[in-house]
Amino acid sequence: MTDREEINVVWFKRDLRLQDNEAIYNALASNKPTLLLYVFEKSLIDDPHYDERHWNFIKQSLVDLNQQLENYNTKILAVTSEVITVFNQLQNYYKIDTVYSHQETGLLITYNRDKEFARYCRNNSINWVENNNNGVLRGLLNREDWFDKWENYMNDSQFEINYTNSKLLSIENIKNLEKYFIKTDLETPNHKYFQKGGVTTAWKYATSFFEERHKGYMYNISKPNLSRKSCSRLSPYIAWGNLSIRQVYQTALAYKNEENKKQLGAFVSRLRWQAHFIQKFEMEHTMETASINKGYHKLKKSISLEYQQAWQKGKTGFPLIDASMRCLIETGYLNFRMRSMLVSFFTHILWQPWQASSEYLSRLFLDFEPGIHFPQLNMQAGETGINDLRVYNPIKNSLEHDADATFIKKWIPELAKLPKAFIHEPYLMTPLDQQFNNFELGIDYPKPIVNIKTNRKRALDILWNMKNDEDVVNESRRILIKHTLSDRSRMLKTNT
Repeated sequence: MTDREEINVVWFKRDLRLQDNEAIYNALASNKPTLLLYVFEKSLIDDPHYDERHWNFIKQSLVDLNQQLENYNTKILAVTSEVITVFNQLQNYYKIDTVYSHQETGLLITYNRDKEFARYCRNNSINWVENNNNGVLRGLLNREDWFDKWENYMNDSQFEINYTNSKLLSIENIKNLEKYFIKTDLETPNHKYFQKGGVTTAWKYATSFFEERHKGYMYNISKPNLSRKSCSRLSPYIAWGNLSIRQVYQTALAYKNEENKKQLGAFVSRLRWQAHFIQKFEMEHTMETASINKGYHKLKKSISLEYQQAWQKGKTGFPLIDASMRCLIETGYLNFRMRSMLVSFFTHILWQPWQASSEYLSRLFLDFEPGIHFPQLNMQAGETGINDLRVYNPIKNSLEHDADATFIKKWIPELAKLPKAFIHEPYLMTPLDQQFNNFELGIDYPKPIVNIKTNRKRALDILWNMKNDEDVVNESRRILIKHTLSDRSRMLKTNT
């Protein structure tokens, strides 16, 4: 054991890229032999927030990175196990000096894993360096100067890494190591609709957006069908770290000119909001399971598995809701408004606790990002006390944003042949209308599972009254002090 070679390890998490990656940059700067490692952790694979679509995206990302690393005679060691088990095994063959990774704003399970890994490193005389991730800061007590620090980080130079002559462990060394681990098979099935993981594909989406697709960005952002082309579609590549926020931010500014400044300015402002929500979750992780405003903990809702299952299957009897859910199941993507509407329908119209939707939605979102997911669930459920209360009306949204029913027809083919007057509200058909259209409500398509008008009013009445509850008001003050920027207008600016 005394003659083991000393190495550093770069532990990949949600930073699956080779450039603007501080962990790799610092590891290679140490001039020690370095192993690149990804662990498919059994505990995470089994966690109900994750789905096979996520692991396939990660595998595709690793394949893409390995293709780039071939030029430098190295690859990423990809194994299936638990992190501490892997490092215990590695220490049989190498003396590990330092582990480099980024600070992960993740689930409680990954937070606890990181605490255990920190103890492991201390007990084994291993240094663990966690680098900043996309300008999100750990240990903040308030947001007083957070935006300035974030903007400085975004405008700072990227970590440009030269892999030529770097001391990365050779393919031969890694292939030898693979004999002693459960090597992960990186093959993935082809899928008709899921976006493919990897830096190469990420830049294709980025280039097509900045050069052409952004022209319809602000006009189509709320439309369920047109937004699939006009939005950047970069969210999964950001969530899994194929691109850093800084790479996207600086690329957007490089493309920005007088002609497109409103479109790309609006896009850049959403990058700021993305960071804002992740920072919020970093500072208050309890919102993974409970509303950030503790005043809403007294809000009790009856559980209806019948309602929840109808919502999950896209069989509620409300076409835009059902089309959105079926689309999400098949493609892993939905624009922001339709995501918000799904949560609002679940929590307000069906009057179900947002926690009961959390794991199901996270499994469906290809771009599942804990720091976005939980703050948004809290906000869309109307349980923050500081945000505007929005109870989305799926009929109104359907008529405004899918007027010709293109989206509904695609994802609910059983409605496609109905006259447009009935596609948005098929339950308005009389028995004669149904007979004339060879369509039977309740057989060909479900009847509405609730009375939307009655339930919407109930939700609005209860939640508006709760905004004046003493505990909700006190909590709102606390949240504003801790999480709100002194100058919120800077988050909204579109001209940088």
